[in-house]
Amino acid sequence: MTNYKSILSFLLIGFVLFSCKNESNKEEQELEKTDTSSLSREVLLDTVQKQTLKYFWDYAEPNSGMARERYHPDGEYPKNDSHVVTTGGSGFGLMAIVSGTERKWIERDSAVARLDKIADFLANAPRFHGVWPHWLNGETGEVQAFSDKDNGGDLVETSFLAQGFIVVREYLKNGNEQEKAVAAKYDKLWKGIEWEWYTNNKNGLYWHWSPDYQWEMDFMIEGYNECLITYVMAASSPDHAIDAKAYHDGWARSGDIVSDKEAYGIPLILKHNTRGDKAGPLFWAHYSYLGLNPKGLEDKYANYWDLNVNHTRINYEYTQENPKNFETYTENSWGLTASYTRNENDGIGYTAHSPDTDRGVVSPTAAISSIPYTPELSMKAMRYFFEDQNELLWGPAGFYDAFSLDGEDWAAQRYLAIDQGPMVVMIENYRSGLIWDLFMGAPEVQDGLNNLGFSY
Repeated sequence: MTNYKSILSFLLIGFVLFSCKNESNKEEQELEKTDTSSLSREVLLDTVQKQTLKYFWDYAEPNSGMARERYHPDGEYPKNDSHVVTTGGSGFGLMAIVSGTERKWIERDSAVARLDKIADFLANAPRFHGVWPHWLNGETGEVQAFSDKDNGGDLVETSFLAQGFIVVREYLKNGNEQEKAVAAKYDKLWKGIEWEWYTNNKNGLYWHWSPDYQWEMDFMIEGYNECLITYVMAASSPDHAIDAKAYHDGWARSGDIVSDKEAYGIPLILKHNTRGDKAGPLFWAHYSYLGLNPKGLEDKYANYWDLNVNHTRINYEYTQENPKNFETYTENSWGLTASYTRNENDGIGYTAHSPDTDRGVVSPTAAISSIPYTPELSMKAMRYFFEDQNELLWGPAGFYDAFSLDGEDWAAQRYLAIDQGPMVVMIENYRSGLIWDLFMGAPEVQDGLNNLGFSY
């Protein structure tokens, strides 16, 4: 992510089976034999969505059921942190599990049991005025500090998590008695978040608070980046809602969020928090919009469908211009976002790839998670990743996180929750609108959008 918080979020091989592990051996054998060069559009979507779901189902942290911050198939982790779970990424995972359940790739009873386990873990985990930290230890439930002073509440990650709470609640609330009980747990978790406390008595939301360092990180959440959902959730809370003035003065910078700039003849619409005028990394068009449906969503600053379509098109056009002449970029090989990256001597780091921070590294999640906005371009990219680069990119939890074809072909044979989750959810939204419909159907979300002046 281009703000410091996002960028600091730092820290397999060959063909694998496409089925979730509880399916029959016969189906597994049939899928294993599938000719990768002849998959139909629907089968390709099924294959990618289903395999990527494994990140949150098969490879979740076992004690908590939560999404690991990262999954390394080779078992090599920095500082032995395979137990670190991510709150925001787990929010994405909740929505992914709902998607997989609805498609019957996960048995509904098993999904409900997993969701129940996650709810209980979060209910017992440390909270700071109702807000969870960025990272937790999945084995002990204790806070895992994200940085020196970031050992308390993380409002943005909590907003990604809460987006998932709403989706799960809406999905289960009319089910059997067990499902209703789990829905009630998520409702309680959602309603306990003290959003208004994180204004710090000012007109805007603050990202962090720590019992040790209080407000020392001093990071007001201002647009435009990935955090629109934080203000929407904060305005939607039944008991802890913020005043609309915090949105308009803080997030929208008293109207200064609006841009009249263009890139490649395409309007930016809002000022991205970047150095240049070619828009930020593509996760800004994904994280807030996994549940929040941008179709028809407008306020006095933007039409959010146009905003995200334009953002994606600018990102694509930049790779086609390819001012640094990277071999990785082609008509079907594009997508710049936060992911692992290629360092000197083919080492692995992390950065928020964008036109401002171009390293010739493509992150499959960027193009694939943009499929609602650019369906044909995204499908062509998905097919290229799967068919042309299968040996390099396809692993046990879907496409590896990032790759480069400059010099010797390279791929980061690793996964991140915040990159895998949007692929599952945005493919589902493109195919059925399921997650958008569940989230937007919540009455308090509608109230929050109304309070902020949105039409939808």
